Amino acid sequence: MMNAQIPETGHPLADTVARFVWLLPLLPLLGFVVNGALALSAAAKIGPDDPSAGQDHHNAHDHAAGHDDHGHGHDDHHPARHKYAGIVSLVGPGVLLAAFGLAVAMFLAMRGVKMEEPFVLQLFRWMPVGDLKINAAFQLDQLSMVMVLIITGVGTLIHIFSVGYMQDDPGYPRYFAYLNLFVFFMLLLVLGANYPLMFVGWEGVGLCSYLLIGFWFSEEANANAGKKAFIVNRIGDFGFLVAMFLLFANVGTLDYAGMAEAAQKLPMGGTVITAICLFFFVGCTGKSAQIPLYVWLPDAMAGPTPVSALIHAATMVTAGVYLIARSSILFSMAPVASLTVALVGGLTALFAATIGLKQWDIKKVLAYSTVSQLGYMFVGVGVGAYTAGVFHLMTHAFFKALLFLGSGSVIFAMHRAYHATHNHDDAQDMRNMGGLKKFMPVTWALMWIATLAIAGIPPFAGFFSKDEILGTVFARANAGPLSTATLLGVPGHVVLLIVYVIGLASALLTAIYMTRMMIYTFHGPNRTGDAERAHLAEAPWIMTGPLVVLGVLSAFGGWLNLPELLPIGPIGTLEHWLEPVVGVATARMAGSGEHVAANTEWVLIGVAVAIAVIGMSVAFARLKPAALVQKSASPASEGFAKVLEHKYYVDELYDDAIVQPVKGISTTVLWKGVDAGIIDGLFVNGSAAVTRAMGWMGSQLQSGQVGTYAWVLVIGVLALLGAFTSSR
Repeated sequence: MMNAQIPETGHPLADTVARFVWLLPLLPLLGFVVNGALALSAAAKIGPDDPSAGQDHHNAHDHAAGHDDHGHGHDDHHPARHKYAGIVSLVGPGVLLAAFGLAVAMFLAMRGVKMEEPFVLQLFRWMPVGDLKINAAFQLDQLSMVMVLIITGVGTLIHIFSVGYMQDDPGYPRYFAYLNLFVFFMLLLVLGANYPLMFVGWEGVGLCSYLLIGFWFSEEANANAGKKAFIVNRIGDFGFLVAMFLLFANVGTLDYAGMAEAAQKLPMGGTVITAICLFFFVGCTGKSAQIPLYVWLPDAMAGPTPVSALIHAATMVTAGVYLIARSSILFSMAPVASLTVALVGGLTALFAATIGLKQWDIKKVLAYSTVSQLGYMFVGVGVGAYTAGVFHLMTHAFFKALLFLGSGSVIFAMHRAYHATHNHDDAQDMRNMGGLKKFMPVTWALMWIATLAIAGIPPFAGFFSKDEILGTVFARANAGPLSTATLLGVPGHVVLLIVYVIGLASALLTAIYMTRMMIYTFHGPNRTGDAERAHLAEAPWIMTGPLVVLGVLSAFGGWLNLPELLPIGPIGTLEHWLEPVVGVATARMAGSGEHVAANTEWVLIGVAVAIAVIGMSVAFARLKPAALVQKSASPASEGFAKVLEHKYYVDELYDDAIVQPVKGISTTVLWKGVDAGIIDGLFVNGSAAVTRAMGWMGSQLQSGQVGTYAWVLVIGVLALLGAFTSSR
């Protein structure tokens, strides 16, 4: 791989399978090349050698017109599968499965050695310009290994699910080409040994999200959703760039290796280190959908449901959390920036959770749930609980991928029923569902496991990670550098107590809206329709199988980092694993308040569990699925419910305050004024008018009449004689 250089320091991983770390991103890149070539080959329309022969070749792609693309219209016939579907079905998931197998082998190799330093594999010199020395290099350490296992493991399950979900789509090879390319850039993001290489992956996943969200671009709403995601992310990415510029200007390096020592030249809590961290966080707000740049993620549900599971549950949206965990040394030196991260994360968690209470589209509920859970992760890394933040990132990947793929199975079944009866009702609206437990018992059971996990019910995965975050917030409020810092004049311990209360409120709302989703989807009477009911059934096993695996992970994934308070297995496995990467920063943020008393911790656990149980109980007590009617017969929402259903009108506010003024300035000033008026009117058309005038004058002088020429000659001679005479 391009003059790859093994470190000469005798690293214990140098002679293991880890030296093939470059294969991890290369495998999905090869999948992209193969599937992309198949997509282009199928799309090519080469005419016959003799145009007059064979007039029926135009029927080759008739199936592509009016295809049924899971959520975007219905046709009256079953489309034929893509001619390369068999090859794509092997290559697309196959490269991910191979990457996951390689990642597991590397993980086992890492467990078999004692790693004091990260393993860095230099591929080639990238930017050797003056003092700027940037290499294209991969870094394999405990943090990147966790991310690689999540990306390749959950990604493999999503690719397998996609084989069934997208089976009849005419863009089948193009879909898997985009999906493979996305995984390539995501692996580049987490394996890069420096910030610029991370930024390449950062931008790459942004590009792929645009392609995947707008996959069904023939509908304007889908194309607009892709553009919205792309533009909003570019706003956040500007902050990432500024942070890198500031970091290099003041620290002199952009490599992770040696960052801890190089950063010591900056004063603790100083303006520069705070600015660097805040600008990094601006990038995080865009990529990980935090206030105020969260608005792209709910619209991203326009893409295929497996895309939502991959991008918005397990990978891209967690990139901001990974960035802060990777930069933990920097953030531990900037208490104000860390408090900002925690507060914005808490506010985002609460804000998104309230919107989730009144959404009817099953994917929109999960979208706002994702925004809310990302807020929890930022609360964790914001208060210096870097392991807890990464822990929740991992458990969230399990249960949210299960929820998204489960909703995909539901949508698949609804579309199949509507397709059979030529019904054009909304297959994603929960008001058209109900009672699906009878028809989809496996999906029902697995989605309840994920719901209990996200609600924080023990012993499911989400309970352990969410409780660890809330417990650490409470501990940091009582001791440590964050409690003694101030944010806009407010003492740090007050800010952290507010964040803790917000976290509990968000947990309560999460339990309510997730239980609401399950009740309206799977319980009560069925509202799909009498004719459609006969066609409702479980999705094929190629779709249900990945759900089973994710169900096991959602149920037991929390055991990977058990707290000391529950000695029922290995204690703090993930914490010990990540300690070489984030241990120093965590200790600095903890100060003397690393742990609270055991009795206090039991009380905190009891409060968290009680909050979850109360939320689910409220939902069961107040919601009456039997009283719900189909979407077409549902009355319009009123009052505050209407405000929540319309997402606090934030999109409308952005449109009125930013989009329309920018559009107006662009139209009136830039287009009509500068482009049409000055450039076209003055320079282009003006110069043309001058040229035409000069040409007309010349044409008048060249009349072709000899008499006129004679008189002009005489007048000219007389003028010259007069000039010479007057001069004498």
